[in-house]
Amino acid sequence: MIEKLINEQNQAYLNYPQQPHGGKLVNRVLKGDELERAYERAIELPTIMVDLEAVITLEMIATGVLSPNEGFMNEADYKSVLEHGRLANGVIWPVPLSFAPIGEKNRAVIQSLSIGDDVVLTDESKEPVAILKVEDIFSYNKEMRASHLFGTTDRNHPGVDAIYRRMGDTALGGPIQLLRRVHWGPFEKMRMEPKDTWHLFYEEKKFRSVGGFITGANPLHRGHEYIHKNALEEMDGLLIQPLVEMAKREYTRHEFRMLAYRSVLDTYYPKNRSVLSPLRVTYIFAGPRETVLHALIMKNYGCTHALIGRDHAGIGDYYDKYASHTIFEQFTPEELGIDVRLFYEVFYCTRCDSLGTVQTCPHDVRFRINISGTGIRELLRHGLLPPKEIVRPESARIAMQGVQPKGLDEDNESISPVGKTIHSIFPYYLKSTQLGGAKRTQPLEPSELTIQDLERAVMDVRLNANRIYQDIFDEFSYMTDLNRTLQPDWRTEAREAVREQQQMVIDDLQEKLNQAPEKASDEFMYQDRAEAKKELDVAKRIMQDIPSALNKELLTYRTWNPLPYNRYRGSDD
Repeated sequence: MIEKLINEQNQAYLNYPQQPHGGKLVNRVLKGDELERAYERAIELPTIMVDLEAVITLEMIATGVLSPNEGFMNEADYKSVLEHGRLANGVIWPVPLSFAPIGEKNRAVIQSLSIGDDVVLTDESKEPVAILKVEDIFSYNKEMRASHLFGTTDRNHPGVDAIYRRMGDTALGGPIQLLRRVHWGPFEKMRMEPKDTWHLFYEEKKFRSVGGFITGANPLHRGHEYIHKNALEEMDGLLIQPLVEMAKREYTRHEFRMLAYRSVLDTYYPKNRSVLSPLRVTYIFAGPRETVLHALIMKNYGCTHALIGRDHAGIGDYYDKYASHTIFEQFTPEELGIDVRLFYEVFYCTRCDSLGTVQTCPHDVRFRINISGTGIRELLRHGLLPPKEIVRPESARIAMQGVQPKGLDEDNESISPVGKTIHSIFPYYLKSTQLGGAKRTQPLEPSELTIQDLERAVMDVRLNANRIYQDIFDEFSYMTDLNRTLQPDWRTEAREAVREQQQMVIDDLQEKLNQAPEKASDEFMYQDRAEAKKELDVAKRIMQDIPSALNKELLTYRTWNPLPYNRYRGSDD
């Protein structure tokens, strides 16, 4: 009965603008009588205890997030994915789904299993989560896995370290059946499985296009918003999926990140076109390969477009800055089955007075406020609200509550050195005295910067970020407004006063020049004619440099056509 319903559902996808990856949306969640019978069988079956990451992966497989995979990979698929980024049948799949439990008790159970056996997978509370049908048993080389998947065997890489910490020596492959879905706590009310989003997008809202956006450890900043708003200009809908659960502890805790997203979306996004739903997924730390995985997950959630930022799924300096972009050159659009939109690094240019990228903004770093997720977290950690130009205060206020630890340690140090934080957000500060300002006589060394430098940079941005373009506009408007009613009188009066005062200087110097001797009796006490003339010439040059005071009477020359309006309205009278 369930297989029939699944087939009918997969037929329905043929009428949608998108289809699941591999042609079918997997559903391995048992219900009703099948679930009861499975629980009865589970009592008699051998058991293997799994950790939280495995529990999350089981749920992702069973609910179709990782379609077309129906379970853990056999050896052929596992090796093909590692070596070629594809399943053995050629379908794109970038990361292996392997199951190799650790622990003496689990190892003993694995040794007792044979092909065709069923085994129960339990969580740490010993409650059954899933049943795995064993179709393959194989060993694998951890070093090979690390080098192919991560491009390194360095144990400092968190993904490499996880292989050696979490993976045993023998893997089990085969399909799974999910017995129990774990409650998502505060995220349960926002939880959406692929079957839910397909129905929402294409049955309820009648969308023809949806942009997907998966984001990790950082609260919503305006670089994200720039990508979202660009997508909404051409797409019907937007699905935003912040990753929850498996985040490093120094990140902003996921509950606060979700609340930060909700606060901004409620105020600045079109509610009928923007959908926010947490994605409970394990961090793989696989850089560009993980980016491809996220694109396929978006596809399985029904998205027609994948929105990919500059360093999507990046980790430290292990991958090139745009590796998450170039990896898509390995695949054709047809086999990916989702339109991948790649975005350059977003920053705020105070000269443009807008967000931009190197593709759209011609100005150099002395006008920029960079959007660095790590830098933003460190500002929050130091208890400083980031500039409004890069993070909405609605987001930052809540996110600050979720950052731990806070402040400085007993050695007056922070997780990320202060200099690194300053350089990541305020690139101008090392070489310029202020935003758009003069160059320093000697560039600053990041390693020598202190919390006081960070405070000065933040205050500079708060005071001057929106003044740069405003000052430029004010100057243009003063020179341009023919209708002077919008221009302040004090600016005109100040210019008039300066010119009057300078004219006094010129008049007096002219009088002195008229009386100056050709040669002074004492060159240290008196001026000769030549020096007095130089002094007067400088004063006259200063007068030329003083901008003119403009008023309505002085600008009448700009109306050079005296014809009355009615001549332009078609009247010949």
